[in-house]
Amino acid sequence: MIKGVKSAPTKASLSAKKASPKSASSNDALMLEKQTPEVSELISNSNQNLVSDSSSESSSTNSHVTVLLDEAVQALAIKPEGIYVDGTFGRGGHSKKILEQLGANGRLIAFDRDLSAIESSKAIADPRFVMVHSHFAGMKAELADMGITKVDGILLDLGISSPQIDEASRGFSFRYDAPLDMRMDQSSGKTAAEFLANTTEQALAEVIKNYGEERFAKQIARAIITERNDGRAITTTGQLTKVVAGAVTRFEPGQNPATRTFQALRIHVNQELEELALTMPQCLALLAPQGRLAVISFHSLEDRIVKQFVRDQANRDDLPSNFPVRASELPQPKLQGIGKTIKPSAKEVKRNPRSRSAVLRVAERTNVA
Repeated sequence: MIKGVKSAPTKASLSAKKASPKSASSNDALMLEKQTPEVSELISNSNQNLVSDSSSESSSTNSHVTVLLDEAVQALAIKPEGIYVDGTFGRGGHSKKILEQLGANGRLIAFDRDLSAIESSKAIADPRFVMVHSHFAGMKAELADMGITKVDGILLDLGISSPQIDEASRGFSFRYDAPLDMRMDQSSGKTAAEFLANTTEQALAEVIKNYGEERFAKQIARAIITERNDGRAITTTGQLTKVVAGAVTRFEPGQNPATRTFQALRIHVNQELEELALTMPQCLALLAPQGRLAVISFHSLEDRIVKQFVRDQANRDDLPSNFPVRASELPQPKLQGIGKTIKPSAKEVKRNPRSRSAVLRVAERTNVA
């Protein structure tokens, strides 16, 4: 047991209930066919267009620069004695900033499923801080185990961190020839290579198209499956990059042909959109009145899920027009958006090109139960 770290089951499925280690060992992260109606609606209603973040491959540095650091923490309107959640610890940039603003009785609970992030959290020796090894979709259950049912703010910094990209062995980047892993949590779930070894051509094409907005999805899927069926299983990033390059006849100048395919596989392997869709209702339930939710997204699918959820909770009047009901009886908003979306300044983008696609949305919990 790591001091200051609360461990979650190493192979938890993305569900409201925590899976036991025995049952979890046979489950991947939440799969598409097991979505709840709420999750399916949130994802299906989001625009299935994905903005390719080629910036993820634009830097060779393995240092992590926290995106929108001051803006995100400021958006939380920190109360010195409040309880806060950092749903994506990463390398602790936001967490450290939050701790600087908390008083002696404040509390910060951070979540991350990346083992490297867990290791990094050991550097924070602060009694107000607790690290939890879990995907953030497990936050409600984990917090309940600590006796916490309400918090004053939640921060989610979505996407992938620079250290994850720059560590070749993780298999996130086509800049290195490495095992095709792509798991955020290397202690659980199937790798990208395992997915490619067992998927069908149709299912693979759908993943690449829906999560990568790749117009050559069918051709890429066919090339990958052909390679596999010919006895050349794709197990490294170099192999995958070569196969994709041979299937893509046209691509954006300055962008590697495999960019969209790598992104799509990463999102699928880690079930990133399903996790986010499961988490948003939990954030609503956990926030105390005037509690703040701040979410940093890096591509359009994530941002649309967040935008839609906040909009739906802010606009509760979904009754038919001319429906006979008193104004006082109309459903009241549970969330209200705070300000406009925030994007990195030109100065930040120049310092950290990978930040250029970031979008910060902020909402506040109302007094409505």
